[in-house]
Amino acid sequence: LLLHCTSRAHSFCPPPVRTHPCRVHCWTSHRRTMATGFKTVEPLEYYRTFLKENCRPDGRELGGFRTTTVNIGSITTADGSALVKIGNTTVICGIKAEFAAPPIDTPGQGYIVPNVDLPPLCSSRFRSGPPGEDAQVASQFIADVIENSQMLLKEDLCISNGKLVWVLYCDILCLDYDGNLLDACMCSLLAALKNVQLPLVKINEATGLAEVNVKQKCPLKISKHPVATSFAVFDNTLLIVDPTGEEENLATGSVTVVIDEEKRLCSVHKPGGSALSAEKLQDCISRAITRHTEVKTLIDELMKSMQPK
Repeated sequence: LLLHCTSRAHSFCPPPVRTHPCRVHCWTSHRRTMATGFKTVEPLEYYRTFLKENCRPDGRELGGFRTTTVNIGSITTADGSALVKIGNTTVICGIKAEFAAPPIDTPGQGYIVPNVDLPPLCSSRFRSGPPGEDAQVASQFIADVIENSQMLLKEDLCISNGKLVWVLYCDILCLDYDGNLLDACMCSLLAALKNVQLPLVKINEATGLAEVNVKQKCPLKISKHPVATSFAVFDNTLLIVDPTGEEENLATGSVTVVIDEEKRLCSVHKPGGSALSAEKLQDCISRAITRHTEVKTLIDELMKSMQPK
């Protein structure tokens, strides 16, 4: 006997089984537990499953940045300050201006002294005590960018040639570390410098003492606006931007590119790791140019909103 299943015969098929909501919740929780276990045991393989699909575990594309927020004037006791958040990474920069005698070899130039502090408060990877290697590298990176980009001319910090100059102490403190420290530090420094207001100072020729007029203040002359963009290298070939702390730990290399508003390359920071081809480096520079426009626009709009109407 040969039976044929017709459309009418389908009416006798049993109705679909409805899954109880509790079972769905348990199954979803089970899958999440399995994914968490896989990530714990094989973190690199876990990331590779996402990278093969050109995405990341947090939902971003390989070229996607985390949300960036800037708050200017966060520290009322500083001459200039800014708080920057890139994802969970949170950095605050406070600038204090003081008088100092100029260098003997450059009597018409002031000082800019950056210092990056990475306390155990921001991450368990850092220890209390003297500055660690990461903090020293970050401080030197900031100093090199200031010098190479000429973002602030030291001649503008001179009060009286050979007698008195300004020294700007730029203290950058990391409050929460989740990767991409250098980008956050550079952004907070730039925003804080644009927030600085220095009082008018004159040297009394009769007494030789400095006279400070706190009622008349003027902003710093920011010549250039360098913006840093960091990349992590996976498996020696794949580039991802704005890496998290976990991605930095799994990466085979990293590179930070600094660009100013004239699309001029100010600095390339490559602390070892995987080598980059000329094509890959050019790709980094192109992405850094786009990122510069976004960050500078964000800071400019914030400064404009703070101006008295």
